[in-house]
Amino acid sequence: MGSRAVDNCPDKASATTNCVYVSETDELGGYKFVEAVGFVFSLRTHPLVTDGCVALNSVQRRILRVSAKDNLDMRAYRPPKDLPNVGMVYGKITGILDKVRPAELQAEEVIQRLIKTFKGQVLTKNQQIAFELDTGNYKLVVEQLLIDVEGKSVETSRGFLAENTAFIFTNEGGSPITIAGQKGYASSQIFKTKTINFESLGIGGLDQQFEVIFRRAFASRVFPPSIIQRLGIKHVKGILLFGPPGTGKTLIARQIGKMLNGKEPKIVNGPEVLNKFVGQSEENIRNLFAEAEAEYKAKGDASALHIIIFDEIDAICKQRGSVRDGSGVHDTVVNQLLTKVDGVDALNNILLIGMTNRKDMLDEALLRPGRLEVQIEIGLPDAKGRLQILKIHTSRMSDNAFLAQSVDLARLAELTKNFSGAELEGLVKDATAYALNRNINFDDLHAPLEEENLKVSMEDFERALEEVRPAFGTSVETLDSYLTHGIIPCGETFEHLRQTLAMLVQQVRNSDKTPLLSVILEGPVGSGKSALASSSARQSDFPFCKVISSETMAGYSEQAKASQIIKVFEDAYKSPLSVIILDDIERLLEYVAIGPRFSNTILQALLVLVKRMPPQGHKLLVIGTTSMSDVMESMGLNEVFNVSLHVPALRVDEMVKVLRHLDCFSVMDIPKAVDLLTTFSAKVVPMKKLLLWLEMARQDVSEGQKLSLTRWEQALRELS
Repeated sequence: MGSRAVDNCPDKASATTNCVYVSETDELGGYKFVEAVGFVFSLRTHPLVTDGCVALNSVQRRILRVSAKDNLDMRAYRPPKDLPNVGMVYGKITGILDKVRPAELQAEEVIQRLIKTFKGQVLTKNQQIAFELDTGNYKLVVEQLLIDVEGKSVETSRGFLAENTAFIFTNEGGSPITIAGQKGYASSQIFKTKTINFESLGIGGLDQQFEVIFRRAFASRVFPPSIIQRLGIKHVKGILLFGPPGTGKTLIARQIGKMLNGKEPKIVNGPEVLNKFVGQSEENIRNLFAEAEAEYKAKGDASALHIIIFDEIDAICKQRGSVRDGSGVHDTVVNQLLTKVDGVDALNNILLIGMTNRKDMLDEALLRPGRLEVQIEIGLPDAKGRLQILKIHTSRMSDNAFLAQSVDLARLAELTKNFSGAELEGLVKDATAYALNRNINFDDLHAPLEEENLKVSMEDFERALEEVRPAFGTSVETLDSYLTHGIIPCGETFEHLRQTLAMLVQQVRNSDKTPLLSVILEGPVGSGKSALASSSARQSDFPFCKVISSETMAGYSEQAKASQIIKVFEDAYKSPLSVIILDDIERLLEYVAIGPRFSNTILQALLVLVKRMPPQGHKLLVIGTTSMSDVMESMGLNEVFNVSLHVPALRVDEMVKVLRHLDCFSVMDIPKAVDLLTTFSAKVVPMKKLLLWLEMARQDVSEGQKLSLTRWEQALRELS
């Protein structure tokens, strides 16, 4: 219906009605509502408004982006018959101007004024409405409108303000205007959004942990202080996130800070607190809480939430008395932190989030209720969590069409067992590097790059999987080093041993009643115990397989060896399914027959660790090998293993099967070759020794040629 010149409201009273005013002779005067720039306003006539003009208050002019004397296009608005009444309004109360004096408003008084003044008007999402209270002029910013549809709250963009419309004011703690007395719902919204999408925050695989954090740390803060006081409880003041490196502890803490309304989180790296000057470290702790203290004294329970994030908190909160540097700084820092969090003048407007991968090093007093009482383990993600993390790290390349259709993220999630979040990110970067490298012309580095040909394929991810290995994964190279010749079938005894080990693996995998199984393979030196154990570990497909061998700990002290063994077991407890091979136990124990001499420190560690149950939800198979069963018996080690299996040396019939499998003699010569072997050696020969002799005998034989009996006999004479 044409444009009109914008003018100011004719008087002060009309400025707080949210109505627009036209002259009494205006053609729009007969309509109840008008629409401009997507917003609907109630229309009234006023004798002081000039013909051809429309009178707006300053808030209306601001949202319509017009100034006085500008032209504004308006048209009559006829509300549809099905335009609903608004059931709930989420909005924020601010001052008319950007600068406003601090004020505390009573929710009931504000709601009564809004309904009395604006009942029957049409509200639109993002609309701003000026209104008047006894304490001054304010404006309501409409953030969300909800209507009732078959008992469910549904969001709408427009609706009538009715007598029974409810309001929730979302003023955060940092706002100069606070709303008191919001009964039945929060007096201050601690979360910036009403729904939390972890994937959009860049957090994957931690839904369960966030549920626990919300229930224990934030549920009480959603309710108004009056209800919490009547319940007689205090808010949780501390959260400890612990777990292996790279699982996302720092990311979670940072995103929790972003999700919450309140002051900007203070992020402190543990070592930064320490200072060389006497008393300065303690003052650094006090300074972290100074702002929260000042606001709590001024506003009490209405003050904003102050979040303090401690990264690597174990650096400053070690067990008191454990650091013997003579200064006592670490002890006084812990004391200072304890008094600030849960002392006589403890604050109720703080949330302390600590992160560490060494929970065992923290002072016990810090972990009690009232301090860091919510302790959440951020472990390795499961397949569902890994899929979420992979989606997060590939979302950008997928949105920009750089991810090939061949990439199967669900399959990658299955292949990346025991990968942490950081390792999955590294996998994506490595795969992307292959794709980038493929599109570089090394003959002409200045040649233009063809962006449309840049695709990260499944093959890139498979190649990256060969390079990026999880810290809590399988030692593939170590296991393969015990399987140089592979596994050679040599009869019923060997098959029985292999099937028994396979059955034990399945029992650990499938049975909830046996989360821990241990088996010791004993037999003569070179009988194939280590190869059998390594083969079973590889075929188990357990995500964590580690070998504890004296070879990797040469030169270690007894204490260092024991610590390394304990570390491997602790790492295994972080994986859902684990295999640990204790290879050549007598060498680990540093056993020497002369004396005899052995390490009691390592023995006691093994006696405890082999029969120690893993944490709930985790399963462990321990396979030990020894060629000194009698020594193990006398030390009591045999008793801690659930199963003992004897791995014998090869008998004559088994030697025949081995030689046939290796195909190094002609079929006619095999019986005579075995006779020569038993003549120059013994009736039983360890597998390792037989393979060594065969390899030495074939040194002068060309590849593909059969070994002659003459050469075999000559080699046996030289070696026996």
